[in-house]
Amino acid sequence: MNPKEEFYIGWQSKAPPGIGSQVRQTVVLLLALAIVLGILLGVAQRTIGVSVFEWGKVKSFSGILKSQPYPHLLVTRPGAKAAPATFSSYYLVKPFKFGFDADAASRLDGQKVKLKGTLIYRANQTMIEVVDGSIEPIGSPEELPHATPAVQPVSLGQRTLVGEIVDSKCYLGVMNPGQLTTHRACAIRCISGGIPPVLLVRQTNGPALYFLLVSRDGSPVNKQVLDIIAEPVEITGEVERQGELLILRADPSTYRRL
Repeated sequence: MNPKEEFYIGWQSKAPPGIGSQVRQTVVLLLALAIVLGILLGVAQRTIGVSVFEWGKVKSFSGILKSQPYPHLLVTRPGAKAAPATFSSYYLVKPFKFGFDADAASRLDGQKVKLKGTLIYRANQTMIEVVDGSIEPIGSPEELPHATPAVQPVSLGQRTLVGEIVDSKCYLGVMNPGQLTTHRACAIRCISGGIPPVLLVRQTNGPALYFLLVSRDGSPVNKQVLDIIAEPVEITGEVERQGELLILRADPSTYRRL
């Protein structure tokens, strides 16, 4: 044995200087590696997105109520003078897992109304959870702004889109993340309760796109999509723009699970 070679016996209270230094360096290296791996793992995770539900903040809104393709409120943009940028479109839903009353929306279609509710929003998509009994008409249909015809549907042609069907209320902010298979059971309950179903299309370069789903004749498809929610699907149909809203008209029987 080399007389200069250090030798350590486990029951000794202190290791020789050389061995102690080597152990300390190894521990520091392992700690640094653990930190780096932790950071890389965090960066690699998919972000759940920035979505907001202003829980408990009830505000007053006024605008033009439209019942198609799903109830929504056209809110005048401050300072806007030229169509189609005159209005912002806010989806309307009821508290909990229910869509806005379609019959009530039809009776008030095209009228100026005021209501109270809570904002839900994500990116450029906004929704109002309407307080029950708070909505009432103001003025008369004759007093509607002249810009109203500018929000009529404009066809963008036939398209084939690949995405995921989500319930708009949870995805926009009430639940986070409101997508993928972890949210399927909740999304099924929301869409079956009348929440507008949306095809979420994630772009490689650019923000996500949101398409309200309706049948070819414009009727709701809530019941027909329940078995393919939160799964990759391919839908071919006619895309329309109604103001800020993108609408996809297609026969649900043609939806293709990927």
